[in-house]
Amino acid sequence: MTLLLDFLPLLLFFGTFKFADSNKDAAAAFASEHFGFLVSGGSVGPNEAAVLLATLVVIAATLLQVVTLKLLRRKVHTMLWVTLALVVVLGGATIWFHNATFIMWKPSVLYWVMGLAFWFSQSVLGKNIPQKLMGEQLVLPAAIWQRLNFAWVAFFGLMGLLNLYVAYSFTQSTWATFKVFGATGLMLVFVLGQGFYLSRHLPDEDKPAPPADPLKEPTQERG
Repeated sequence: MTLLLDFLPLLLFFGTFKFADSNKDAAAAFASEHFGFLVSGGSVGPNEAAVLLATLVVIAATLLQVVTLKLLRRKVHTMLWVTLALVVVLGGATIWFHNATFIMWKPSVLYWVMGLAFWFSQSVLGKNIPQKLMGEQLVLPAAIWQRLNFAWVAFFGLMGLLNLYVAYSFTQSTWATFKVFGATGLMLVFVLGQGFYLSRHLPDEDKPAPPADPLKEPTQERG
């Protein structure tokens, strides 16, 4: 349920964008008729409709995500509140000004906010976020936890730059695909890489024992 809620806004953004982008004239007419009051000038052009409609959908989906968690009496994490604020402010600017630049900056700003949070927590507050999240399951030296934390800082910083590179170097359609699948894939690779790195530094008692050789007969005790 939580995983679905996390990915729902991204999937809806991508689906709406792709559908509207392949039906530009119909999407422009629909957006102008139903959401013209949200747009400066009251009219949406064919080349603007896809990103504007997708932005409206992602704002609604993110808001629904927060409301659903509240109704289920689950905690709404700080990053989700930050995401909602960014998508409303930058998404609203995209819709009003007919300019996709604002919503394209949203992932980069979110990455940098998260990177800053990891850095600030470690450097100023003396609290290590990865250790706080995984410390009960893993026993690691303090230096390893610190490297892990700053690896996340570097990753978020680079992801923010990469998002802007794709946004300004390729088409909106390519950027939308990267935002949903490319960024998610890179995040998965990074997490798997960290898992491999951590496995090398686990104490011996925490490492799983090697599987027994089924072809080797057990040694019989001699009397």
